[in-house]
Amino acid sequence: MSAKVLVLGGGIGGVETAFALCHKCFDVELISNRDYLYVYPISIWIPTEEYRWEDVTIPLKEIAGRNGFKLTIGEVTGISTKEKKVFLADGTVKEYEYLVIALGGSKVKHKGIENTLSICSEPEQSLKIRDRLKKLIEKGGGIIASGFGGNPKDPSGVRGGPAFEFIFNLDCYLKKKGIRDKFELHFFAPMEKPGIRLGEKNAEKAYQMLDKLNIKRHFGKKIKEFRKDGIVFEDDSFLKTDLTMFIPATDGHPVLKNSDLPLNEAGFVKIEPSCAVPGTNETVWAVGDSAALEGPKWKAKQGHLAEVMGRIVARNLENKIKGIEKRESYLPHLHILCLMDMGPCWMSGALVSRNDKHSRMIPLPFIGHSLKKLWGWYYKASKLKKVPRIPGFDAP
Repeated sequence: MSAKVLVLGGGIGGVETAFALCHKCFDVELISNRDYLYVYPISIWIPTEEYRWEDVTIPLKEIAGRNGFKLTIGEVTGISTKEKKVFLADGTVKEYEYLVIALGGSKVKHKGIENTLSICSEPEQSLKIRDRLKKLIEKGGGIIASGFGGNPKDPSGVRGGPAFEFIFNLDCYLKKKGIRDKFELHFFAPMEKPGIRLGEKNAEKAYQMLDKLNIKRHFGKKIKEFRKDGIVFEDDSFLKTDLTMFIPATDGHPVLKNSDLPLNEAGFVKIEPSCAVPGTNETVWAVGDSAALEGPKWKAKQGHLAEVMGRIVARNLENKIKGIEKRESYLPHLHILCLMDMGPCWMSGALVSRNDKHSRMIPLPFIGHSLKKLWGWYYKASKLKKVPRIPGFDAP
């Protein structure tokens, strides 16, 4: 097909959308503000020095060359659906026939957020966490807290899993060094039952693991302020820390909030079940963190869903151009699936899944950590077409 499609965003959802569109023979250009794809699910191992920066990144130029789409590195500053134009920070204006928005989101702002570091924010922060941890180890110990926040306007953007993974991996890392007794570890979240979207039984199992590992819990208290030396909660209680790793919930991207796109209260792009943006005559689509999801209360924005949405966009856009009325919906694909990593210890991970019919957590002692590392190798190799792609195995 000769139709031109502009994809905004070089993350998991944007790259998969570009793949799927190229497979349908569209003329695809992807715009990213980074020249690399950052594989967030395996970046949890940078702070513990199990992985290096190059282990969790893939050059986008190489991905584009192997998969047949054009690549532009630039910062998107504006979108006009009426004019069918996208504006970049360097003054470039891109016109499009069809547009797919996969810009991700911003983070909910908390007072003092600059006093925290996150493994789900700017990629470079993972390196800063690693360096801060090394200094604490050299110092002889310290107090480290891991936590995540919520977004009452749209709870689907909560990132709780990586916060659990970070603290579990950290516990294992310190034990292997023989210095776990020199550190206090804490886990905090403003919800009464953090992680409940995984299913109540699954969440309880995660709490039990925290208790078993002597990781102190702080649940059900909203965060008032982050300070350099700790966290102030809404009741003015104070948790002293030497390092606070905090994952804010996702909020709408600033570019989207300043566009003419239809948005929900949190600033995410409203979409139809087909992923098309209403009122655009199917010329604009949105996937992943940029999109406002419908569905059950436990729904969550995950990498595998972003990839599924990208493939659905390609099939639906192909049908539109061919004059076929059939449209595929993302709603049947809503489920939670993750391999929760706990580090290279005996209880090295668990497979967590939830849909409308069940919620399960299957312990993977000894092999869970290795399985996630295997997935990371497969993900990178498949994006570069070094190995065949396995449907449904692209994002955890």
